[in-house]
Amino acid sequence: MGVKRKPKFIVRNAGFTDAEGIYSLIKAYPKELLPRPISDIAENIDRFIVCELKGAVVGTVSWSILPEIGHVRHPAVEVKSLSVKKSLRKHGVGRLLVEAAIERIRILNPSQIICLTFTPGFFAKMGFHEVPKVSLMHKLYMGCINCAKYDSPFTCPEVAMAMDV
Repeated sequence: MGVKRKPKFIVRNAGFTDAEGIYSLIKAYPKELLPRPISDIAENIDRFIVCELKGAVVGTVSWSILPEIGHVRHPAVEVKSLSVKKSLRKHGVGRLLVEAAIERIRILNPSQIICLTFTPGFFAKMGFHEVPKVSLMHKLYMGCINCAKYDSPFTCPEVAMAMDV
């Protein structure tokens, strides 16, 4: 009887050759994630981390600097576009990706790390806590203005969360 082995996930910084895989992962979650054109992914590839399994991209996360939130020397950073291949959810890929993103973001010395999420329980386990959406007003108006899913950022069911660093 063989021993069942855990998959060997490799978490690493993304490269240009990962753009199509990242695009496909984000596109697989149209209700949860805002779409990102492949041109935007390529332009911001240095702000993406991927998880691969057997050479295929199976998860991704990115971040964006929000100089309008926080202090000019310590702006907030948003974790976004977290997506994991559906067949590998609940295997720790999301945790590996968010941990890697937090580690990379901490180097920047931000005032806080924020996210807007439909899975607040997951992010709470990662050390985030819920914050009022009004505390992220500029983000809401700049980022959420392009979202056609809800009439207003305040009727959107996403939960605003933050991690103090």
